[in-house]
Amino acid sequence: MKIVLDDLTNPKVIELIEGHLREMANISPPESIHALDINRLRKPEITCWSAWEQDELVGCGALKEIDRGHGEIKSMRTSSLHLRKGVAKRILEHIIVEARQRGYKRLSLETGSMDAFEPARRLYRSFGFLYCDPFADYEEDPNSVFMTMEL
Repeated sequence: MKIVLDDLTNPKVIELIEGHLREMANISPPESIHALDINRLRKPEITCWSAWEQDELVGCGALKEIDRGHGEIKSMRTSSLHLRKGVAKRILEHIIVEARQRGYKRLSLETGSMDAFEPARRLYRSFGFLYCDPFADYEEDPNSVFMTMEL
């Protein structure tokens, strides 16, 4: 698997992110969807990566700079054809390494509280993320959980 910096122009990546947003709309009420669309992911404070096996897209992930010492994981997504193959684990490892290289002291994320998000929460816990209060601009939401880890 090769993880590359992504400019979000490849149609395969765009479709993966759009599919992610459609799935979130089916699971979560609109006010609880914090996934970003392509245009919002292209902001300068966000860096995106895509993961490939040859010419097949297997996943993506992003890192948003909240401030000079704090990053947020965004848009973690594995292609439905590659679930349970370690794609998310590899992308998460990549993002954590990048966050440390940037000198972040803390890395946080928001994910869903519903059963559909349990595999994601399990992955984050396995890396040492702990549940926390809302951070940055987030507010308490029964459909969200917030997690963080000190780097």
